[in-house]
Amino acid sequence: QVQLEESGGGLVQAGGSLRLSCVAAGRTNSYVGMGWFRQAPGKEREFIASISSGGTWKNYADSVKGRFTISRDNAKNSVYLQMSSLKPEDTALYYCAAGSTLTASNRYSYWGQGTQVTVSS
Repeated sequence: QVQLEESGGGLVQAGGSLRLSCVAAGRTNSYVGMGWFRQAPGKEREFIASISSGGTWKNYADSVKGRFTISRDNAKNSVYLQMSSLKPEDTALYYCAAGSTLTASNRYSYWGQGTQVTVSS
């Protein structure tokens, strides 16, 4: 089993920045893809970004491309999401996931509990 714990969410004004962190514990394996998803109230869970095991390949949703950056530190069993130029529509519960680099949430084996990001206008 792998446990994922997100942190770094909060309330920020539009145009601001936040950095989300996700730490993996348990039977961690650095050689797996990781991803970030988000879910706003009344909406489906949405793919945000993913990163390959070595960190050399990254994929982003069009809605965040150029504003968000995913990275990882395998020595710390961690993956990060740097979010800039935040918009009110970025408000959601953000989840870290492990086990894939694909955009479909059902391809990921492990999930964190989520961290809330709220962007005020």
